[in-house]
Amino acid sequence: MITAPAFAAKRWGVLGLARTGRAVAAAITASGGDVWAWDDGEAARTAFDGTLVDLVHADLSGLAGIIVSPGVPHSAPIFAAAARAGVPVMGDTELFARALPHLPPTRVVGITGTNGKSTTTALLHHLLVTAGIPAAMGGNIGLPILAQDPLPAGGVWVLELSSYQLDITHSLACDVAILTNITPDHLERHGTMAGYAAAKARLFAMQTPGATAIVGRAAQAHYHVATGPAGLITIEDVALPGAQADWPSLQGPHNLENARAAVAAARRLGLDDATIARGLASYQALAHRMEPVGEKRGLLWVNDSKATNPDSTAPALAAYQRIHWIAGGRPKLDTNGQADLSAVLPNLGQVVDAWLIGEAAPQFAAQLRPHLPVTEAGTLDAAITGILATAQTGDVVLFSPAAASFDQYRDFEQRGAAFREAVAAL
Repeated sequence: MITAPAFAAKRWGVLGLARTGRAVAAAITASGGDVWAWDDGEAARTAFDGTLVDLVHADLSGLAGIIVSPGVPHSAPIFAAAARAGVPVMGDTELFARALPHLPPTRVVGITGTNGKSTTTALLHHLLVTAGIPAAMGGNIGLPILAQDPLPAGGVWVLELSSYQLDITHSLACDVAILTNITPDHLERHGTMAGYAAAKARLFAMQTPGATAIVGRAAQAHYHVATGPAGLITIEDVALPGAQADWPSLQGPHNLENARAAVAAARRLGLDDATIARGLASYQALAHRMEPVGEKRGLLWVNDSKATNPDSTAPALAAYQRIHWIAGGRPKLDTNGQADLSAVLPNLGQVVDAWLIGEAAPQFAAQLRPHLPVTEAGTLDAAITGILATAQTGDVVLFSPAAASFDQYRDFEQRGAAFREAVAAL
Protein backbone atom coordinates (compact mmCIF):
# COMPACT_ATOMS: atom_id res chain seq x y z
CA MET A 1 0.00 0.00 0.00
CA ILE A 2 1.21 3.50 -0.82
CA THR A 3 1.10 5.95 2.06
CA ALA A 4 2.34 9.53 2.19
CA PRO A 5 2.56 12.48 4.56
CA ALA A 6 0.53 14.40 1.97
CA PHE A 7 -2.52 12.37 3.06
CA ALA A 8 -1.99 12.74 6.81
CA ALA A 9 -3.70 15.01 9.33
CA LYS A 10 -6.39 15.90 6.82
CA ARG A 11 -9.93 14.86 6.09
CA TRP A 12 -10.73 13.59 2.61
CA GLY A 13 -13.95 12.65 0.88
CA VAL A 14 -14.13 9.43 -1.13
CA LEU A 15 -17.11 8.97 -3.46
CA GLY A 16 -17.50 5.44 -4.77
CA LEU A 17 -16.57 2.37 -2.74
CA ALA A 18 -15.68 -0.16 -5.40
CA ARG A 19 -12.16 -1.56 -5.47
CA THR A 20 -10.39 1.72 -6.22
CA GLY A 21 -12.39 3.75 -3.69
CA ARG A 22 -11.67 1.22 -0.97
CA ALA A 23 -7.96 1.34 -1.83
CA VAL A 24 -7.98 5.14 -1.61
CA ALA A 25 -9.72 5.10 1.77
CA ALA A 26 -7.27 2.51 3.10
CA ALA A 27 -4.20 4.45 1.91
CA ILE A 28 -5.41 7.72 3.44
CA THR A 29 -6.30 6.05 6.72
CA ALA A 30 -2.95 4.24 6.89
CA SER A 31 -1.20 7.57 6.30
CA GLY A 32 -2.94 9.12 9.30
CA GLY A 33 -5.68 10.93 7.41
CA ASP A 34 -9.41 10.86 8.00
CA VAL A 35 -11.99 9.69 5.44
CA TRP A 36 -15.60 10.55 4.82
CA ALA A 37 -16.86 7.98 2.33
CA TRP A 38 -20.05 7.45 0.36
CA ASP A 39 -21.48 5.22 -2.31
CA ASP A 40 -24.95 5.36 -3.86
CA GLY A 41 -25.19 1.59 -3.50
CA GLU A 42 -26.43 0.32 -0.16
CA ALA A 43 -24.44 -2.90 -0.45
CA ALA A 44 -21.18 -0.99 -0.93
CA ARG A 45 -21.93 1.22 2.06
CA THR A 46 -22.77 -1.77 4.24
CA ALA A 47 -19.50 -3.48 3.32
CA PHE A 48 -17.39 -0.41 4.12
CA ASP A 49 -15.74 -0.30 7.53
CA GLY A 50 -15.38 3.43 8.04
CA THR A 51 -17.19 6.74 8.37
CA LEU A 52 -20.09 7.15 5.96
CA VAL A 53 -21.19 10.67 5.03
CA ASP A 54 -23.49 11.62 2.15
CA LEU A 55 -20.99 13.94 0.51
CA VAL A 56 -23.41 15.67 -1.85
CA HIS A 57 -25.49 16.95 1.07
CA ALA A 58 -22.77 17.40 3.70
CA ASP A 59 -20.82 20.51 4.65
CA LEU A 60 -17.63 19.92 2.65
CA SER A 61 -15.70 22.95 3.85
CA GLY A 62 -12.39 21.94 5.33
CA LEU A 63 -11.94 18.79 3.24
CA ALA A 64 -8.51 18.49 1.61
CA GLY A 65 -10.15 17.03 -1.50
CA ILE A 66 -12.77 14.65 -2.80
CA ILE A 67 -11.62 11.55 -4.64
CA VAL A 68 -14.16 10.25 -7.14
CA SER A 69 -14.31 7.28 -9.45
CA PRO A 70 -13.27 8.22 -13.01
CA GLY A 71 -16.72 7.16 -14.17
CA VAL A 72 -18.41 10.03 -12.28
CA PRO A 73 -19.18 12.71 -14.92
CA HIS A 74 -18.61 16.42 -14.35
CA SER A 75 -22.38 16.87 -14.44
CA ALA A 76 -22.74 14.84 -11.23
CA PRO A 77 -23.92 16.84 -8.19
CA ILE A 78 -20.68 16.23 -6.28
CA PHE A 79 -18.76 18.57 -8.61
CA ALA A 80 -21.13 21.48 -7.97
CA ALA A 81 -21.16 20.76 -4.23
CA ALA A 82 -17.35 20.69 -4.13
CA ALA A 83 -17.10 23.91 -6.13
CA ARG A 84 -19.43 25.70 -3.69
CA ALA A 85 -17.18 24.60 -0.82
CA GLY A 86 -13.95 25.39 -2.66
CA VAL A 87 -12.80 21.77 -2.43
CA PRO A 88 -10.83 20.18 -5.29
CA VAL A 89 -12.13 17.02 -6.95
CA MET A 90 -9.58 14.48 -8.14
CA GLY A 91 -8.96 10.81 -8.85
CA ASP A 92 -6.68 8.24 -7.27
CA THR A 93 -4.04 8.95 -9.94
CA GLU A 94 -3.74 12.50 -8.60
CA LEU A 95 -3.26 11.17 -5.07
CA PHE A 96 -0.53 8.88 -6.42
CA ALA A 97 1.15 11.92 -8.05
CA ARG A 98 1.10 13.72 -4.69
CA ALA A 99 2.63 10.70 -2.98
CA LEU A 100 5.50 10.32 -5.46
CA PRO A 101 7.84 12.90 -3.85
CA HIS A 102 7.68 10.87 -0.63
CA LEU A 103 8.51 7.53 -2.29
CA PRO A 104 11.89 6.17 -3.44
CA PRO A 105 13.02 7.88 -6.67
CA THR A 106 11.39 6.16 -9.64
CA ARG A 107 10.27 7.01 -13.15
CA VAL A 108 6.70 7.17 -14.44
CA VAL A 109 5.34 6.26 -17.87
CA GLY A 110 1.78 7.33 -18.70
CA ILE A 111 -0.02 5.68 -21.62
CA THR A 112 -3.29 6.84 -23.12
CA GLY A 113 -5.15 6.49 -26.42
CA THR A 114 -8.47 5.33 -27.79
CA ASN A 115 -7.19 1.87 -28.70
CA GLY A 116 -4.06 -0.07 -27.82
CA LYS A 117 -3.25 1.49 -24.48
CA SER A 118 -3.75 -1.70 -22.46
CA THR A 119 -1.55 -3.77 -24.75
CA THR A 120 1.13 -1.07 -24.87
CA THR A 121 1.06 -0.80 -21.08
CA ALA A 122 1.30 -4.54 -20.52
CA LEU A 123 3.99 -4.90 -23.19
CA LEU A 124 6.20 -2.15 -21.76
CA HIS A 125 5.77 -3.61 -18.27
CA HIS A 126 6.81 -7.01 -19.64
CA LEU A 127 9.88 -5.54 -21.38
CA LEU A 128 10.99 -3.89 -18.14
CA VAL A 129 10.46 -6.99 -16.01
CA THR A 130 12.28 -9.12 -18.60
CA ALA A 131 15.19 -6.69 -18.33
CA GLY A 132 15.27 -7.08 -14.54
CA ILE A 133 13.96 -3.58 -13.81
CA PRO A 134 11.43 -3.32 -10.96
CA ALA A 135 8.14 -2.24 -12.53
CA ALA A 136 4.46 -2.05 -11.67
CA MET A 137 1.32 -1.56 -13.76
CA GLY A 138 -1.54 0.59 -12.57
CA GLY A 139 -4.09 3.21 -13.48
CA ASN A 140 -6.74 1.68 -15.70
CA ILE A 141 -5.18 -1.79 -15.54
CA GLY A 142 -4.23 -4.17 -12.76
CA LEU A 143 -4.48 -3.37 -9.07
CA PRO A 144 -5.52 0.12 -7.93
CA ILE A 145 -2.34 2.18 -7.85
CA LEU A 146 -2.59 3.09 -4.15
CA ALA A 147 -3.05 -0.57 -3.22
CA GLN A 148 0.35 -1.46 -4.64
CA ASP A 149 3.59 -1.61 -2.71
CA PRO A 150 6.06 1.22 -3.39
CA LEU A 151 8.73 0.38 -5.94
CA PRO A 152 12.39 0.47 -4.94
CA ALA A 153 14.65 3.23 -6.21
CA GLY A 154 15.19 2.91 -9.95
CA GLY A 155 11.83 1.28 -10.58
CA VAL A 156 9.30 2.29 -13.23
CA TRP A 157 5.57 2.85 -12.83
CA VAL A 158 3.70 2.04 -16.05
CA LEU A 159 0.23 3.61 -15.95
CA GLU A 160 -2.62 3.14 -18.38
CA LEU A 161 -4.70 6.32 -18.20
CA SER A 162 -8.15 6.83 -19.68
CA SER A 163 -9.57 10.20 -20.68
CA TYR A 164 -11.84 9.93 -17.64
CA GLN A 165 -8.83 9.55 -15.34
CA LEU A 166 -6.90 12.36 -17.00
CA ASP A 167 -9.90 14.67 -16.59
CA ILE A 168 -9.39 14.56 -12.80
CA THR A 169 -5.59 14.39 -12.66
CA HIS A 170 -3.71 17.65 -12.21
CA SER A 171 -0.04 17.10 -11.32
CA LEU A 172 1.20 13.77 -12.72
CA ALA A 173 4.44 14.68 -14.50
CA CYS A 174 5.34 11.58 -16.51
CA ASP A 175 8.94 11.02 -17.57
CA VAL A 176 7.55 9.34 -20.69
CA ALA A 177 4.02 9.94 -22.02
CA ILE A 178 2.50 7.88 -24.83
CA LEU A 179 -0.58 8.52 -26.95
CA THR A 180 -1.22 5.42 -29.04
CA ASN A 181 -3.94 6.96 -31.25
CA ILE A 182 -7.11 8.98 -30.98
CA THR A 183 -10.42 8.34 -32.74
CA PRO A 184 -13.98 9.33 -31.73
CA ASP A 185 -15.01 7.71 -28.44
CA HIS A 186 -16.68 8.67 -25.16
CA LEU A 187 -18.35 11.65 -26.80
CA GLU A 188 -21.30 11.27 -24.43
CA ARG A 189 -18.84 12.27 -21.68
CA HIS A 190 -16.65 14.83 -23.43
CA GLY A 191 -19.26 16.35 -25.72
CA THR A 192 -17.08 16.81 -28.80
CA MET A 193 -14.01 15.28 -30.36
CA ALA A 194 -12.11 18.42 -29.37
CA GLY A 195 -13.12 17.89 -25.75
CA TYR A 196 -12.05 14.24 -25.87
CA ALA A 197 -8.70 15.14 -27.45
CA ALA A 198 -8.17 17.86 -24.84
CA ALA A 199 -8.59 15.31 -22.04
CA LYS A 200 -5.92 13.13 -23.64
CA ALA A 201 -3.65 16.14 -24.15
CA ARG A 202 -3.57 16.75 -20.40
CA LEU A 203 -1.06 13.90 -20.11
CA PHE A 204 1.47 15.97 -22.08
CA ALA A 205 0.58 19.33 -20.55
CA MET A 206 1.59 18.00 -17.13
CA GLN A 207 5.06 16.98 -18.32
CA THR A 208 8.14 19.03 -17.50
CA PRO A 209 11.12 19.99 -19.70
CA GLY A 210 13.34 17.03 -20.48
CA ALA A 211 10.50 14.52 -20.54
CA THR A 212 9.58 12.43 -23.57
CA ALA A 213 6.34 12.31 -25.57
CA ILE A 214 5.68 9.37 -27.90
CA VAL A 215 2.76 10.12 -30.22
CA GLY A 216 1.32 8.82 -33.48
CA ARG A 217 1.57 11.06 -36.50
CA ALA A 218 -2.18 11.45 -36.97
CA ALA A 219 -2.64 12.66 -33.40
CA GLN A 220 0.16 15.18 -33.83
CA ALA A 221 -1.26 16.54 -37.05
CA HIS A 222 -4.91 16.80 -36.06
CA TYR A 223 -4.98 17.37 -32.31
CA HIS A 224 -1.64 19.01 -31.49
CA VAL A 225 -1.29 16.94 -28.35
CA ALA A 226 2.48 17.06 -28.16
CA THR A 227 3.37 20.69 -28.64
CA GLY A 228 4.49 21.25 -25.05
CA PRO A 229 7.95 21.05 -23.51
CA ALA A 230 8.51 17.33 -23.96
CA GLY A 231 10.92 15.79 -26.46
CA LEU A 232 8.85 14.19 -29.22
CA ILE A 233 9.11 10.73 -30.82
CA THR A 234 6.75 9.81 -33.66
CA ILE A 235 5.50 6.24 -33.25
CA GLU A 236 5.56 5.43 -36.96
CA ASP A 237 9.26 6.40 -37.17
CA VAL A 238 10.45 3.95 -34.51
CA ALA A 239 12.75 1.23 -35.88
CA LEU A 240 12.11 -2.19 -34.38
CA PRO A 241 14.72 -4.69 -33.13
CA GLY A 242 13.41 -7.61 -35.18
CA ALA A 243 10.54 -8.85 -37.31
CA GLN A 244 6.92 -8.85 -36.21
CA ALA A 245 6.61 -12.46 -37.37
CA ASP A 246 8.82 -13.41 -34.40
CA TRP A 247 6.31 -12.04 -31.87
CA PRO A 248 3.39 -14.50 -31.68
CA SER A 249 1.21 -12.34 -29.45
CA LEU A 250 1.74 -9.10 -31.36
CA GLN A 251 0.23 -9.75 -34.76
CA GLY A 252 -1.65 -7.22 -36.85
CA PRO A 253 -0.89 -3.62 -37.85
CA HIS A 254 -2.29 -2.22 -34.60
CA ASN A 255 0.07 -4.38 -32.54
CA LEU A 256 2.94 -3.23 -34.75
CA GLU A 257 2.17 0.32 -33.65
CA ASN A 258 1.76 -0.76 -30.03
CA ALA A 259 5.17 -2.43 -30.22
CA ARG A 260 6.77 0.67 -31.72
CA ALA A 261 5.44 2.81 -28.86
CA ALA A 262 6.61 0.36 -26.20
CA VAL A 263 10.03 -0.05 -27.83
CA ALA A 264 10.54 3.71 -27.99
CA ALA A 265 9.70 4.02 -24.29
CA ALA A 266 11.89 1.06 -23.35
CA ARG A 267 14.88 2.61 -25.12
CA ARG A 268 14.33 5.92 -23.32
CA LEU A 269 14.30 3.96 -20.06
CA GLY A 270 17.68 2.43 -20.84
CA LEU A 271 16.92 -1.00 -22.33
CA ASP A 272 19.14 -2.29 -25.13
CA ASP A 273 17.73 -3.78 -28.33
CA ALA A 274 18.76 -7.37 -27.58
CA THR A 275 16.83 -7.31 -24.31
CA ILE A 276 13.85 -5.64 -25.98
CA ALA A 277 13.82 -8.28 -28.74
CA ARG A 278 13.71 -11.10 -26.18
CA GLY A 279 10.81 -9.40 -24.42
CA LEU A 280 8.84 -8.91 -27.62
CA ALA A 281 9.19 -12.61 -28.45
CA SER A 282 8.13 -13.80 -24.99
CA TYR A 283 5.21 -11.41 -24.46
CA GLN A 284 1.84 -13.09 -23.93
CA ALA A 285 -1.29 -11.31 -25.17
CA LEU A 286 -3.66 -9.79 -22.66
CA ALA A 287 -6.93 -11.60 -22.25
CA HIS A 288 -9.55 -10.64 -24.84
CA ARG A 289 -7.11 -8.64 -26.97
CA MET A 290 -6.09 -10.57 -30.09
CA GLU A 291 -5.74 -13.56 -27.78
CA PRO A 292 -5.18 -16.91 -29.54
CA VAL A 293 -7.29 -19.38 -27.56
CA GLY A 294 -6.38 -22.56 -29.40
CA GLU A 295 -6.53 -24.59 -32.58
CA LYS A 296 -9.67 -26.71 -32.80
CA ARG A 297 -11.18 -28.55 -35.77
CA GLY A 298 -8.28 -27.36 -37.91
CA LEU A 299 -9.01 -23.67 -37.23
CA LEU A 300 -7.17 -21.00 -35.21
CA TRP A 301 -9.56 -19.26 -32.81
CA VAL A 302 -8.75 -15.69 -31.72
CA ASN A 303 -10.54 -13.81 -28.93
CA ASP A 304 -10.59 -10.04 -29.49
CA SER A 305 -13.65 -9.29 -27.36
CA LYS A 306 -12.07 -6.05 -26.11
CA ALA A 307 -12.62 -4.59 -29.59
CA THR A 308 -15.76 -2.65 -28.67
CA ASN A 309 -15.70 -0.23 -31.61
CA PRO A 310 -14.95 -0.46 -35.35
CA ASP A 311 -11.63 1.36 -35.04
CA SER A 312 -10.42 -1.38 -32.69
CA THR A 313 -11.57 -4.16 -35.01
CA ALA A 314 -10.26 -2.69 -38.27
CA PRO A 315 -6.57 -3.58 -37.79
CA ALA A 316 -7.43 -7.01 -36.38
CA LEU A 317 -9.00 -7.88 -39.73
CA ALA A 318 -5.61 -7.39 -41.39
CA ALA A 319 -3.74 -9.67 -39.01
CA TYR A 320 -4.51 -13.05 -40.61
CA GLN A 321 -5.34 -14.70 -43.94
CA ARG A 322 -8.79 -16.24 -44.54
CA ILE A 323 -10.73 -14.87 -41.58
CA HIS A 324 -14.22 -15.88 -40.52
CA TRP A 325 -15.27 -12.78 -38.59
CA ILE A 326 -17.76 -12.86 -35.71
CA ALA A 327 -19.00 -9.35 -34.91
CA GLY A 328 -21.86 -7.53 -33.25
CA GLY A 329 -23.30 -6.60 -29.91
CA ARG A 330 -24.62 -3.21 -28.88
CA PRO A 331 -23.34 -0.77 -31.51
CA LYS A 332 -21.72 2.54 -30.69
CA LEU A 333 -23.78 5.10 -32.59
CA ASP A 334 -22.64 8.21 -34.40
CA THR A 335 -24.28 11.62 -34.04
CA ASN A 336 -27.00 10.50 -36.47
CA GLY A 337 -27.86 7.50 -34.32
CA GLN A 338 -26.30 5.04 -36.76
CA ALA A 339 -23.69 2.31 -36.37
CA ASP A 340 -20.81 3.27 -38.67
CA LEU A 341 -18.56 0.46 -39.94
CA SER A 342 -16.61 2.63 -42.38
CA ALA A 343 -13.39 2.07 -40.41
CA VAL A 344 -13.40 -1.67 -41.17
CA LEU A 345 -14.34 -1.55 -44.86
CA PRO A 346 -10.77 -1.06 -46.19
CA ASN A 347 -9.62 -4.17 -44.27
CA LEU A 348 -12.07 -6.77 -45.56
CA GLY A 349 -9.77 -8.25 -48.21
CA GLN A 350 -8.78 -11.20 -46.01
CA VAL A 351 -12.26 -11.78 -44.56
CA VAL A 352 -14.07 -14.81 -46.00
CA ASP A 353 -17.42 -14.04 -44.37
CA ALA A 354 -19.02 -12.24 -41.44
CA TRP A 355 -21.24 -13.80 -38.76
CA LEU A 356 -23.24 -11.20 -36.89
CA ILE A 357 -24.71 -11.37 -33.39
CA GLY A 358 -26.67 -9.14 -31.04
CA GLU A 359 -28.44 -5.82 -31.54
CA ALA A 360 -25.95 -4.58 -34.13
CA ALA A 361 -26.59 -7.41 -36.57
CA PRO A 362 -29.16 -5.69 -38.85
CA GLN A 363 -27.21 -2.42 -39.18
CA PHE A 364 -23.88 -4.20 -39.58
CA ALA A 365 -25.37 -6.56 -42.18
CA ALA A 366 -26.67 -3.70 -44.32
CA GLN A 367 -23.21 -2.16 -44.49
CA LEU A 368 -21.27 -5.38 -45.02
CA ARG A 369 -23.42 -7.26 -47.56
CA PRO A 370 -22.12 -5.28 -50.56
CA HIS A 371 -18.61 -6.47 -49.69
CA LEU A 372 -18.78 -10.09 -48.46
CA PRO A 373 -21.12 -12.93 -47.46
CA VAL A 374 -22.97 -12.14 -44.24
CA THR A 375 -25.02 -14.30 -41.88
CA GLU A 376 -27.13 -12.80 -39.09
CA ALA A 377 -26.50 -15.62 -36.63
CA GLY A 378 -27.95 -13.86 -33.59
CA THR A 379 -25.88 -15.61 -30.95
CA LEU A 380 -22.26 -16.58 -30.49
CA ASP A 381 -23.07 -20.30 -30.38
CA ALA A 382 -25.02 -20.10 -33.64
CA ALA A 383 -22.16 -18.24 -35.32
CA ILE A 384 -19.63 -20.88 -34.25
CA THR A 385 -21.88 -23.68 -35.46
CA GLY A 386 -22.24 -22.02 -38.86
CA ILE A 387 -18.52 -21.42 -39.23
CA LEU A 388 -17.69 -25.05 -38.42
CA ALA A 389 -19.94 -26.12 -41.28
CA THR A 390 -18.20 -23.92 -43.88
CA ALA A 391 -14.59 -23.17 -42.85
CA GLN A 392 -11.51 -24.76 -44.41
CA THR A 393 -8.59 -26.24 -42.50
CA GLY A 394 -6.08 -23.50 -41.70
CA ASP A 395 -8.65 -20.70 -41.55
CA VAL A 396 -8.90 -18.25 -38.65
CA VAL A 397 -12.01 -17.52 -36.60
CA LEU A 398 -11.73 -13.97 -35.29
CA PHE A 399 -14.14 -12.82 -32.59
CA SER A 400 -13.73 -9.06 -32.83
CA PRO A 401 -17.17 -7.57 -32.15
CA ALA A 402 -16.70 -3.88 -33.09
CA ALA A 403 -19.51 -3.22 -30.60
CA ALA A 404 -20.18 -3.13 -26.88
CA SER A 405 -21.27 -6.26 -25.03
CA PHE A 406 -24.18 -5.04 -22.95
CA ASP A 407 -27.00 -6.46 -25.04
CA GLN A 408 -26.05 -10.09 -24.29
CA TYR A 409 -23.22 -9.99 -21.74
CA ARG A 410 -22.26 -8.13 -18.57
CA ASP A 411 -19.03 -6.79 -20.10
CA PHE A 412 -16.40 -7.62 -22.71
CA GLU A 413 -14.65 -9.98 -20.28
CA GLN A 414 -17.73 -12.15 -19.84
CA ARG A 415 -18.26 -12.07 -23.60
CA GLY A 416 -14.68 -13.16 -24.25
CA ALA A 417 -14.93 -15.87 -21.62
CA ALA A 418 -18.04 -17.20 -23.37
CA PHE A 419 -16.07 -17.44 -26.61
CA ARG A 420 -13.19 -19.19 -24.87
CA GLU A 421 -15.53 -21.69 -23.25
CA ALA A 422 -17.29 -22.41 -26.53
CA VAL A 423 -13.96 -23.08 -28.24
CA ALA A 424 -12.74 -25.26 -25.37
CA ALA A 425 -15.89 -27.37 -25.69
CA LEU A 426 -15.31 -28.19 -29.37
